[in-house]
Amino acid sequence: MNWGAITDPLFFTPFVTGLLFALVLPVIGMYLRLREEWLAALSFAQLAAAGSLAAAIMGAPVLAGGLLVSAAAAGIKSTLARSGNNGYALLMVAGWGASVLMLANAPAADHLGHALFDGQLYFTGSEHLWSMVAFLVVAAVAMRWLSRPLLLERVFPDFFRANGHSAARFHLAFDLLVATGLALATASIGVMASFALVFVPTMIAYRLGNNWRSSMAIAAGVGVVTYVTAFEIALVYDQPFGPVLVLAMGAAAALAVVVQWVMRPRRAFA
Repeated sequence: MNWGAITDPLFFTPFVTGLLFALVLPVIGMYLRLREEWLAALSFAQLAAAGSLAAAIMGAPVLAGGLLVSAAAAGIKSTLARSGNNGYALLMVAGWGASVLMLANAPAADHLGHALFDGQLYFTGSEHLWSMVAFLVVAAVAMRWLSRPLLLERVFPDFFRANGHSAARFHLAFDLLVATGLALATASIGVMASFALVFVPTMIAYRLGNNWRSSMAIAAGVGVVTYVTAFEIALVYDQPFGPVLVLAMGAAAALAVVVQWVMRPRRAFA
C-alpha cells in the first residue's frame, strides 16, 4: 500500500471519504437485501445523479440537487413497493434517460456527468467528507432505532399488524436514510460504484455468513478491503476509480464463490 501517496493532502480527503462509504454502504445494503429491495439502491443512485446534473445546469448546489431528488424518490417508494423491483427499475431507467438528455443538451455539465458515472473520487473535497461524517453520525443513531423493527418485520411479517401498529414510519425513515447515503456516495464515487458497495458485499456476506452479526462483519470487511485495493490500483495506474472498484468487487464475488465451494465439504462433516 502506497501510504505516502494516500497521506498526501491531495489524496487523503478523497481516500477517507470513500473509506467511510465503503464501511457504511454495505451495512445499509444488508437491510436492503433483507427486504429484497436491493434494486432500489441503484434507482436512488441513478436519480441522485440526475438531480445533481439538473442542479448544475440551473446553477444550484450540485449536492443539494442529488439529495432532493433521491429523497423525493424515497418518499414515493412506498407506493412502488407493491410492484417490487419493477417499480425500482422504472425509476432507474427514468433517471438514466433524464441524465443522458441533460448531458446531450447541456455540454457544460459534461465534466460533472463523467464524474458521476465514472466515479472520479479524486476530485472530492472537504464538503464531501464532512457531509459523509455527518451522515455517518445520523446513520449510527438511526440504525440503533431501525434495526430491530426491520429485522422483526422480516422474521415475523404479521407482528406489527397483529399488535395494531404500522411499520410504515420505519420504512420511510430507512428509505430516506438510504436515499441520503446513496446521493452522497453518488456525488463522490459515482453511480455504479455506489451500487456495487451496496450489492456485492452483501451478496458475499449472505453466502458466507453463519448469522446476522457475522454477515454484517463480512459485508463491511469486504467493502473496506475491496475499496482500499481499488483505490491503490486506480491511483498507481491513473485509472478512473469507479470502474476499478466495480471490477474489484466482481473479483471479490468470484473469490467468494470459490471459498464457499471449498468450505462446503468441511461443513458437511461439521
